[in-house]
Amino acid sequence: QLQASGGGLVQAGGSLRLSCAASGRTFSNYGMAWFRQAPGKEREAVAAITWSGGSTSYPDSVKGRFTISRDNAKNTVYLQMNSLRPEDTAVYYCAASARGWGRSRQIYDYWGQGTQVTVSS
Repeated sequence: QLQASGGGLVQAGGSLRLSCAASGRTFSNYGMAWFRQAPGKEREAVAAITWSGGSTSYPDSVKGRFTISRDNAKNTVYLQMNSLRPEDTAVYYCAASARGWGRSRQIYDYWGQGTQVTVSS
């Protein structure tokens, strides 16, 4: 029901825009987030957004470089990633929550399949 796309290989300093398209239900009332998981590491949130798009949250590691946004008319959430670094290399997942919003993994009920982002140095 959540389809992530837009990943790929990019050089350090480059940009990528990820998309997460929802189908099967309307996620306009759901909090949404992007998580990432690198090999051997825990899955971590990199951005979260309220159902209205009025509030967002980022960890310090990506603040100022990543921007989450959503278009409820298109049932799609985006993650604009700028100034990418090799340490941003991971599989990126989008997630939806009917229980609020934020960067806690536990509140998310629906997960996309992931898209690989690789940043070369």
